[in-house]
Amino acid sequence: MSKVRYGILSTAGIAQKQLIPAIERAENAEVQAIASGSSRGRAEEVASLFHIPKVHESYDALLDDPEIDAVYIPLPNHLHKEWIIKAAEKGKHVLSEKPAAINAVETKELVEACKQNQVKFMEGFMYQFHTQHDRVKEIIASGEIGDVQLMRASFSFMMNNPESNIRMDPTKGGGSIYDIGCYCIHSIRHILDDEPERVHVEADVDSNYGVDTSAYGIFQMKKGTRALFDCSFNRPFRSLYEVIGTKGLIIVPRAYRPDNYNHEGIVRIEKDGEVREEMIIKDQYKAEVEHFSQAILEDKEPSYTGEDTIRNMKAIDMCYSFVN
Repeated sequence: MSKVRYGILSTAGIAQKQLIPAIERAENAEVQAIASGSSRGRAEEVASLFHIPKVHESYDALLDDPEIDAVYIPLPNHLHKEWIIKAAEKGKHVLSEKPAAINAVETKELVEACKQNQVKFMEGFMYQFHTQHDRVKEIIASGEIGDVQLMRASFSFMMNNPESNIRMDPTKGGGSIYDIGCYCIHSIRHILDDEPERVHVEADVDSNYGVDTSAYGIFQMKKGTRALFDCSFNRPFRSLYEVIGTKGLIIVPRAYRPDNYNHEGIVRIEKDGEVREEMIIKDQYKAEVEHFSQAILEDKEPSYTGEDTIRNMKAIDMCYSFVN
C-alpha cells in the first residue's frame, strides 16, 4: 500500500473546504469514499465535486467497505466518540476533528478503543504541523528571549447567523472553548511543553443559547510559567500567540490559520528595541494528513498521541468547570 485510502463521514463544510482538498494534495493519501448521515443526494453532489469514486448509503456502510483504510470524522463534537469507536471496531484508522470528545472520560474511552482494535488515532489539531511553531520552540530553547515568563494566546472571529450555527447548540458540544479556545489551550501546552496546574476562567454565556460565546482564562503551569488565553465568537478575526521572556518576546500573528495567508506564517522576535521577522511557509492541512498517513503506512504512532489528546481534554475540562 503506497497510499492510505480515506472515507469521509459526512459532507461537513470543514471536510469540503479543508480536509478533502488536503487529502488530495497529499503524496500518500487519497479519498476513496464518502457518506452522508442525512442525504445520499448530498453525498453524491460532494463526490461529484471532488471526483470521489464511491458514495455509501450510510456511515455504517462506509465502515464496512474493505477498500477503506482510514476515516476522517468531521461530525458535530458530541458524535465524535461514537463514530471513532465504531470505526475502530471495524478496523479503520481514525483522523477526527477536534475536540475528539466533549470530556476527558469520553476521550479515554475512545483512545482505549483504538488501542484495543490496533488502529491509529489522531485528533486534528492541524495548526501544530506548521513549522513556524517548531521555529518558536527552537528560539525558546536557544535562550534568545531568556527565561519564559508568560504566554498569551487568542483566537476569535465574528459569528454571523448564530441561530443556524451548530457552534451555538449546547447539546452538540457548542461553545467558544470547544471550538476555538481549544487551539489556545493546545498551543500553550505544546509551546511550553507543560501542563496547567491551576486554572481560572470567566466566560460570557449567551442567555438564549446557553453556550460560552467568549472566554478568558489564566493558567498556572506546573513549571511555574503563567499563561493567558481568550477566545470569542463576537470579535474580529484574531489568531495569534506571544511568548514573553526575560530578554525579549516572540509574536506569532498567524498562529492557527496561516492557510488564510497562502500558508505563510510569521515569527516575530522583539529584543533590545529591534524587531526581526521570519516568514515560514507550510501547508498545515496537507502536512497533517501526510503525517497521519505515514504513521499508518509505517505502523508507528503519530507524534500527537492519544495520551496527549487526553491531557488536552483534561485542560479543557478544567476550563469548563468554571463555565458550567
